[in-house]
Amino acid sequence: MRVLVTGAAGYIGSHTAVELLHAGHHVTGVDDFSEGRRGIDADIARITGQPIEIHDLDLRDASAVNVLLATGHFDAIVHLAGRKFVGESVREPLLYFDRNIGTTVPILQAAQTFGVQQIVFSSSCTVYGNPTHLPITEHSPLVPTTPYGFTKRAIEQLLADLCVSQPELSIMSLRYFNPIGAHESGLLGEEVGGIPNNLMPFLMKVATGELPEFTVFGDDYDTPDGTCIRDYVHVVDIARGHVRALEALETRSGFSALNLGTGVGRSVLEIIGACRAATSHDIPYQVHPRRDGDAVEVYADPQRAAEEIGWKAERTLEEMCADHWRFTVASSRRGSMS
Repeated sequence: MRVLVTGAAGYIGSHTAVELLHAGHHVTGVDDFSEGRRGIDADIARITGQPIEIHDLDLRDASAVNVLLATGHFDAIVHLAGRKFVGESVREPLLYFDRNIGTTVPILQAAQTFGVQQIVFSSSCTVYGNPTHLPITEHSPLVPTTPYGFTKRAIEQLLADLCVSQPELSIMSLRYFNPIGAHESGLLGEEVGGIPNNLMPFLMKVATGELPEFTVFGDDYDTPDGTCIRDYVHVVDIARGHVRALEALETRSGFSALNLGTGVGRSVLEIIGACRAATSHDIPYQVHPRRDGDAVEVYADPQRAAEEIGWKAERTLEEMCADHWRFTVASSRRGSMS
């Protein structure tokens, strides 16, 4: 298949491009490089042995998107472009509606114009909000509590409505839980400057000494060690989920949504301990008060993904931490040589 990957220079996008190429698909990327790394196409080619072109393009530019799809003759789109930080979305809701919904509408309009009927969408477990029952299934209520979650929920609704109006469409939304880790080569991972918004990059910067300590928000929750629990899944497993989803769409139609998670919840303190073991460095932390809106415990029921697309998370927490550390060290070395 000829596949267009949006957000291809980003964390999940670059790993997804690698797995699609490994699976024998032809991949073209697009990214505005607001978060993605320039030059990442060379690393993708180094890993896969296959060249990839990543177009520098803002998906909000409808005319440029139309030109890309008119010339690309794509069979499918994997749509990952957008902003992804929950806390940032609370501070800047306009940014999130602009960058998430504002980039989605033009790509869907162009897909309709040029006959692209298969789409995989990068969604999030944030569409569920604060769950009342665990584990979270695809039938759990969709009650997002942040602008980020609302944008993902709104896009899912749009995709479902499109499938009603155009029965020939085949669209799958993948609701990731908490992607961490990096490619085993050390070439691809989560690129973060300054103070990270996400847990794992923050822990790695404390392990390297770039930041003095990690912040734990609350240790008085009703959990075994008092800290919040989340479902952490390796980014390569997430990437392979896109391949399985894309290939499943060839024999089905309509809209569907699947959870991508391990089905196992890990506490913040468990992750800190696993990172200490993987890095062989101390990771000091300070406990601060709880943050408003943080759910106590969130983890997936991944059974439906196993049944419908033959996907399951395979990598362990130890592998997630070790791979992320390998990427962190390699990035540090590359930075010191540049």
